[in-house]
Amino acid sequence: MTGLDSWYGYMKSHDHTALWDLLHPDAVFESPVVHSPQRGRDITFKYLSSAEKVLGGPGFTYVGEWTSESGAVLEFKTMIDGIEINGVDIITFDTDGRITHFKVMVRPLKAINMLHRLMAEQLAQS
Repeated sequence: MTGLDSWYGYMKSHDHTALWDLLHPDAVFESPVVHSPQRGRDITFKYLSSAEKVLGGPGFTYVGEWTSESGAVLEFKTMIDGIEINGVDIITFDTDGRITHFKVMVRPLKAINMLHRLMAEQLAQS
């Protein structure tokens, strides 16, 4: 099983233990709304599990996939509060299949502003 297979498995199962195991201890997360990269498994886990709660509803779907030897770009779309959100997850894996770098990019601006608010609320609860 590859790291990408494990990521897809997590997105289907929403199993936070599987997400934790998938993250490298030195994983880095880059958010579309936070200026500086978030470094370390703890904060990366917090952001990704919160994003899954905010974005990962029944309308979330990956609509494109581009892969390389060490990673993938996954295009996604979803709808929240009548706003269509389109974005990409740029994921880098180590040789053991663990995530070392995860960058999210989102459009349009209206969606970014809404996600900023929803993520802040979700992160405050976790």
